Amino acid sequence: MADPMLDPTRSDRFSVVIVGGGAAGITIAAQLRRERANLSIAIIEPSTTHAYQPGWTLVGAGVMTLPETLRQEGGLIPRNVEWLRDSVESFQPEANTVTLKGGRVVEYRRLIVCPGLQLDWDKIEGLPETLGRNGVASNYSRETAAYTWECIRHLDGGKALFTQPPMPIKCAGAPQKIVYLACDHWRREGSLHRTEVDFSMAGNALFGVSYYVPSLQRQIDYYGVNLHKQENLIKVDGEKREATFQIVGTDETIVRAFDMLHVVPPQSAPDFIKASPLANEAGWLDVDPASLRHKTYDNIFGAGDVLGTSNAKTAAAAREQAPVVVENLLASLDGRPQTGSYDGYGACPLTVSYGKVVLAEFLYGGKVAPSFPYDQRKPSRFAWFLKTEVFPKLYWYGMLRGYNIRIKHTPKETS
Repeated sequence: MADPMLDPTRSDRFSVVIVGGGAAGITIAAQLRRERANLSIAIIEPSTTHAYQPGWTLVGAGVMTLPETLRQEGGLIPRNVEWLRDSVESFQPEANTVTLKGGRVVEYRRLIVCPGLQLDWDKIEGLPETLGRNGVASNYSRETAAYTWECIRHLDGGKALFTQPPMPIKCAGAPQKIVYLACDHWRREGSLHRTEVDFSMAGNALFGVSYYVPSLQRQIDYYGVNLHKQENLIKVDGEKREATFQIVGTDETIVRAFDMLHVVPPQSAPDFIKASPLANEAGWLDVDPASLRHKTYDNIFGAGDVLGTSNAKTAAAAREQAPVVVENLLASLDGRPQTGSYDGYGACPLTVSYGKVVLAEFLYGGKVAPSFPYDQRKPSRFAWFLKTEVFPKLYWYGMLRGYNIRIKHTPKETS
């Protein structure tokens, strides 16, 4: 007799189906369960391990260990929420169904799409073959974040390269966070003066919110980092320890030798989103930036890194988006007006040294929105405490358990 779980003709019906069991998906499921316990909810998520990815910068700097950032997915799925351990094959929004790779067809009244984004390692020639060895590391990979620390602590002078690909990427400040932490470590060890450090970025601005740029530029200058704008990493030769960069908008390339290379891969929406009717022209989920409801399909909502909106792709953004999605989804089920509105909030704790952080907070349009009564452009020990102690606990024991944690932030005039 065929296993009914694998029967491609089997149809499962839920009030709410959530695609993705990451930060956004778990948080929304937990909040929905708190708000309305009688809803039938399913989460589609193939991975059995859940990661607190903001901690990987600290893993790469030797401040946290990798196991501290990981939990079993099954222990985080809210009680009475069904976990479908599979991947999405396709969407049929006209029929209100999702087809899984195993052939299962799942029917929904409301769909929430939050699978995150994908890391396109293979877009950089030679990178997959050498990542995790030959001095090539990345804090964006669970497998190599700890290797970043090995590279940093064993480098005693030489050439260190750090890269940042074209936007959008998750946590846009992370590529430079590790630059500062590495330099601060080498400064403390007395080897920074004999270490040449290059930071090559595909963009033309050190940070997307200009208010914080002068403070970050001071850190670049303090550590003596060579900042190269509009340079995009396109090839890595691990055996030769050479990295090839293309000057953005031209055919010109530059080859740089390295003893250590920290790579941030190009990023895009997951392929199954790009190929779906839910995507915009750039492949991201096509939602209204305020209501987070799909622009075409009224019973579909989105959250997290997959959104085709202009906000920063950070855990803080997902935390602020979750209650908006929950409020509007429940209103739509009840036939009430959907008044929940997301203002584009994002936060980026920029680790400029061991023990100090520039805490960048902002809304849509780069409008500065600090939460604390001090000049957050200034490196702060308080913000380091938030980054290393408070935020991880807030994530595991507050956000993922469905508590509505919306930090009060006040838009600030900066002109």
